[in-house]
This record gives sequence, structure tokens and C-alpha cells, in this order.
Amino acid sequence: MNTSEQQRFDFLYEQHLTNLTLQGKRPATIDAYSRAVRRIAAFFDCCPDNLTTDDLKRYFASLIDSHSWSTVKLDRNGLQFFYRYVLNHSWEWLNIVKPPQVKRLPDILTPAEVAIVISLTRQLRYQVCFLTLYSMGLRLGEAVSLRVGDIDSQMMQVHIRGEQPRHPRLSD
Repeated sequence: MNTSEQQRFDFLYEQHLTNLTLQGKRPATIDAYSRAVRRIAAFFDCCPDNLTTDDLKRYFASLIDSHSWSTVKLDRNGLQFFYRYVLNHSWEWLNIVKPPQVKRLPDILTPAEVAIVISLTRQLRYQVCFLTLYSMGLRLGEAVSLRVGDIDSQMMQVHIRGEQPRHPRLSD
């Protein structure tokens, strides 16, 4: 970038950081969104305020080849934020980048599917873990926090403790 273009980029970049902070974005989001603006500026060696739809298509095609889908989505969201809140342009290229459709497991497995998972598990301790999770309807965190003292064999009951957070949650 030449000097005047670098100055324009620096000014817009500072506005971007300010707007991200004013919108209450978390530090990790600010870092990711600002990295997206720096990455596209480096890719074209120019300030990203005058890029065309074709430029963006070329950029995202290159990004898909070299980065994960999560990075591609973060860059898309970061650039969308930049265009909307810094340049005051509508983001008309939202449909340029769509991650592939992922076939997900159903939310609830049938008893037959659970039996298959358990039967294909080779180690007995993992089978017991899966059976405990499934039969008691436990969340993973609840199962991990189970202790021998939580089992009352006389009453045939198990005391389930809520998940203990490992780190205090920062507010947004």
C-alpha cells in the first residue's frame, strides 16, 4: 500500500476497533474480526473499502482453499461488520460464502442405536459410562462429577450434582 492508502486503512481500522468495542464484542471476537480486515488488506495490498463483489469472491475462494470453515465464517462476519459499521455499506455479498451442509447426528438416539453404540464399545469401563449416562439421562458434566459417595445403595438412588464451572464466565 502506498502511504496515503495506508493512512486511510489505519484510520478505518481504528474505527473498526472502536465500533467493535462500542458494540460490546468480546476480546476474542474483536481479535478475530480485526484479523479478517488485516488479512483481506494484506491479500489485495490495498484498503478494503473499495473492493468489488468479484474481489470478495476471489478472496473467499482463496481463503476456502487455505483455511478452515470456521476461519472463513469468522472472516465473513468480520468483514460484514466492517462494511456495515465502519463503511456504512450494506452487505450484499452474504451469499458468496456458505459452508457445506453437514449431516448431523439426530438429537435423540433410539434405544436400538444406543445399544449398537454400547455393544461396539470395546472397554468395559466405557460401556459402564455410556450405560450410566443413557440410563440416568445425565449430561456429560454431571457424569464426570459423580463420586462413589453419591451412590446410596440402600435407597437405590444417586445424588446428581450440578456441573461445576471450571472458569468464571466473563460477561459480554
